Amino acid sequence: MTASESQTPPLSRRAARLALIGSAALVVLGAGAVWWAASHAVPESIEGEITVTITDAACDPMTLTVPAGKSTFRIQNASNRVLEWEILDGVLVVAERENIAPGLNSTLTERLKPGTYDITCGLLSNPRGTLTVTPTAESEAAITAPELRAFVGPLAEYRVYLSRRASSLVKATASLSDRIAANDLDGARAAWIEAREPWRQMAPVAGRMGDLVNRMDPLAIYLQGQESDPAFTGFHRIEYGLWSQNSTDGLAPVALALAADAVDLQARIKALEVSPADLSANAADLARRVADQAAGGQTPYSQTDLAEFAADLDGITKSAMLVDPFVAAADPVTSAALHQAIEATQATLASFAVGGAYPSFTEVDSSGRKAISASFETLSTAIAALNPAIGLE
Repeated sequence: MTASESQTPPLSRRAARLALIGSAALVVLGAGAVWWAASHAVPESIEGEITVTITDAACDPMTLTVPAGKSTFRIQNASNRVLEWEILDGVLVVAERENIAPGLNSTLTERLKPGTYDITCGLLSNPRGTLTVTPTAESEAAITAPELRAFVGPLAEYRVYLSRRASSLVKATASLSDRIAANDLDGARAAWIEAREPWRQMAPVAGRMGDLVNRMDPLAIYLQGQESDPAFTGFHRIEYGLWSQNSTDGLAPVALALAADAVDLQARIKALEVSPADLSANAADLARRVADQAAGGQTPYSQTDLAEFAADLDGITKSAMLVDPFVAAADPVTSAALHQAIEATQATLASFAVGGAYPSFTEVDSSGRKAISASFETLSTAIAALNPAIGLE
């Protein structure tokens, strides 16, 4: 031992403890700084983008005019609530962005047809704005484009798929209503989970029916009174009662209304007209919405999000794969990217399964949720390339 070493006293227990506390504080501060920087980062601007600022009561501006074709909107949340922004054609949801946190923004790029649309402005009870899409030479030419007869078979197959899912939803919601009426909490929970699968499998088209979605699937965070709001109905009101309140009390009329709406949805599905371009466009849109939802989840009380995402993926895959044979012949690279994205998303979800079943979403940490979001984002991009590859845009 050197002289200098012999003169250095060992740390006391108290000093060592203070040093550890100080190190931990630095780690926490560093992590906080990283989180703050990430949450306040300004996304790179897109040329020609249109900014829409949402306050607590309105959009700024409330009226927009754009030419037909592709437009990019930057939605800035200047309110005090998490919000979603939608473009609506009557009751049909044309495009949307969800889970935009206060102070942050999100972009939405959509190819729009000529017409007049509504835009939502935060809470569902807020006044709506107006989006006018003016015709262009390109959009007028598209009107006269012939229908692709080759899609008759795929479209018929998709109608059968949707019809079977709608029948499953009607049966499951009726069972849910019966279990609630019998005050069977465990049975009602099982029936609720069973009903959610066909509901999410049909989401590529059901999500376009804004009036039904607002009755059957509204989230409390988008309502003024949240869980106490009279408009908090449907699946999530029942979910809140069964899991957060551990009770069926007061849920019977809600379940009856949900079952009636399922019958309404079934009738609409039978009459639904799906175009060839809708097959991939709707699937790409749902994949993007799931990517937005993955951070916070879409079943806040039951935490059954992983099963929901798997059902979403089933519906997305069915719709997109009906287009794939045409794409594979015209553009093998784009087709290969689709297959790779589907397989990667399936693998990501499968990695969370335990004993063949999905655990509570509370067990998925932030890195896992980011992985789910990224996989669906990549899937959305891959599907969005299908229509251009075969001239459907």
